[in-house]
Amino acid sequence: MRDINGSKSHASVIRIVEVGPRDGLQNESDVVPTAVKVSFVDALSKSGVAEIEAGSFVSPRAIPQLADSDEVFRRIERLPGVIYSALVPNERGLERARAAAVDKIAVFTAASDSFTRRNINCTIGESIERFKAVVFGAKRDGMTVRGYISTVTHCPFEGAVQPSQVLDVVRQLLDLGVDEISLGDTVGKAAPRDIRMLLDEIVPRVDRNRLSLHVHDTCGMAVANVLTAWTEYRIETFDTAAGGLGGCPYAPGAWGNVATEDVVYALKASGASLVVDERKVIAAACEIGKVLNRRPSSRLSQVQTEHTAYEGAA
Repeated sequence: MRDINGSKSHASVIRIVEVGPRDGLQNESDVVPTAVKVSFVDALSKSGVAEIEAGSFVSPRAIPQLADSDEVFRRIERLPGVIYSALVPNERGLERARAAAVDKIAVFTAASDSFTRRNINCTIGESIERFKAVVFGAKRDGMTVRGYISTVTHCPFEGAVQPSQVLDVVRQLLDLGVDEISLGDTVGKAAPRDIRMLLDEIVPRVDRNRLSLHVHDTCGMAVANVLTAWTEYRIETFDTAAGGLGGCPYAPGAWGNVATEDVVYALKASGASLVVDERKVIAAACEIGKVLNRRPSSRLSQVQTEHTAYEGAA
């Protein structure tokens, strides 16, 4: 299914799903003030990203950092054309999402039972059974539903994950009525070879327009994996986080999500069409970084900072 020669000629625009406000912040130990989260989302809204995952309606006991998602959704400035989505684990979460006027919800499972048990205390099959009422209710209310599948190449507890295992979960979610699938390299160990093996299995059997790639940058291969998915398989939706924020509490050693600005730069440099302004993403990442007391981890933000410092010294 590779399309190396023809992939750069198609005119469709890459969609960036910005997950920094949810996936990027959920593992932070110090509580980020609601006003800061709202400002972060508002800044990202103006950057040109297609979608922002602005919060999560899981139990506040499970993810204390996102306990204020209701308030965040009430206070953000919603720009036309931007989708504002949230993670929803159950019917109670769906009620909260509905009350907060969320545009789109996401349910979540994995391709390995060990990870699913650690993450949401059930098997893959049990997780999908739980989602039935959530997906039905969301579709009834006119919401789009995304399905996250974690550990699509490696599991921190089981090791390598076979692409056939992933395809089985993809099919179950689509049969449930999920509109799109996010394929997550949760551990961040995937290399382009792993992405090829995965997409060789998935793309011939699933409409690529229903697929998104969600990669972490633990081993420094995330941008290469994105470029592989785009140039060779014409995947056009990518989950990224401003400044490389994030990490998974249930994947020991996993680093943050691939940085939005690095992905945008790499894709533009490779000939892709994007409307995202990476400078605005970096500015948003730097502002949230001041609150988190650390600099963004992205290459592009570091280059810009060094360039600015050089110009100042001159």
